[in-house]
Amino acid sequence: MKLLWVWVVLPFAFTQLVTAFFDFNETELSLIESLEYGVSKINYNPLMVGLTLIHTAGAKGAVCLDGTLPGYHWHRGYGSGANSWLIQLEGGGWCNNIRTCVYRKKTRRGSSTYMEKQIPFTGILSEKAEENPDFFNWNRVKLRYCDGASFTGDSENKGAQLQFRGQRIWLAAMEDLMSKGMRYANQALLSGCSAGGLAAILHCDEFRDLFPRTTRVKCLSDAGLFLDAVDVSGGHTIRSLYSGVVGLQGVQHNLPRICTNHLDPTSCFFPQNVINHIRTPLFILNAAYDSWQIQSSIAPPSADPHGYWHDCRLNHAKCSASQLRYLQGFRTQMLNAIKGFSMSRQNGLFINSCFAHCQSERQDTWFADNSPEIRNRPIAIAVGDWYFDRTTVKVVDCPYPCDKTCHNLVFR
Repeated sequence: MKLLWVWVVLPFAFTQLVTAFFDFNETELSLIESLEYGVSKINYNPLMVGLTLIHTAGAKGAVCLDGTLPGYHWHRGYGSGANSWLIQLEGGGWCNNIRTCVYRKKTRRGSSTYMEKQIPFTGILSEKAEENPDFFNWNRVKLRYCDGASFTGDSENKGAQLQFRGQRIWLAAMEDLMSKGMRYANQALLSGCSAGGLAAILHCDEFRDLFPRTTRVKCLSDAGLFLDAVDVSGGHTIRSLYSGVVGLQGVQHNLPRICTNHLDPTSCFFPQNVINHIRTPLFILNAAYDSWQIQSSIAPPSADPHGYWHDCRLNHAKCSASQLRYLQGFRTQMLNAIKGFSMSRQNGLFINSCFAHCQSERQDTWFADNSPEIRNRPIAIAVGDWYFDRTTVKVVDCPYPCDKTCHNLVFR
């Protein structure tokens, strides 16, 4: 699959709208989640952090799809951040059947053999105060994603030589990091993007319970609010996908009991059915017109056999009036899904009206001269204000096309 990265800055009267163009293979589930690597040209000399394999994981059966050891990238904190920890859960779609999981185990999303030995730390992982004002000197950890079920599965398929051990990987990684100093944390933040953003929701209370009550512990989900939405053909593409993931990987035993007590396991893999029950303070950062959900849940090629949505799916500027109305309906569904969640004082919210996906790890969207804002507040400042209780943060953008600060993704 070829990717062509071209950044085009289009000047407007008082704003800049940054658009990314991509050659897009529409069958690649996790393409958009891979944007975190190398996409931001603003941080042109990023910190590169090496991969650490978790050597104690093998004995616990905490392994990637192909049986290799899981791993993470860790940059030590210093100064005032020496005992502060940020854990970022990597995203990258899911695998929902034997075929897609067998394919996946030959990639960095299913095997540490194929993982990059070093990755750039940008956005919320940056070590520069001017790029990451509140978390730059924390211990910052990127936990690699190689199980295909948002760190929640626990089963295997011996015939296909597949290990579904996401829950064990989560536990082994936390145990390893606790032994390396995280147990002394005075403040901690569990975050994640996309499939990792979903994982940050599902594991939020577990993360809280690792620490004493005196430790400030919160969670951030970036682009993890996957809705149980009907696609353009009237089908349930994403529910079907999630049903496969949950059934194949033995996820049901690791979902929050408060949800599975009254709903089926697949419903409890949807964050809208979980977020109201999480005890730990949680911040939801999401684009109202999430690019991944438009392409893979709302209007995937399988639900659009005649290609009516093809151009709109790849470029919002090519959507018809009726298609835009449909997407406005999706935004309304998202706002309805977070109504109860937003009533809690401890929670935070930043829903911007952009065609984007994953905004915390890319420098241009997290914190830069022209990064996206709502009411003059960029994402990094909003998250920091909420985390440190400087102010309550519950900001929801006006509907498209009013926001001229978006960094919209356009695919070709």
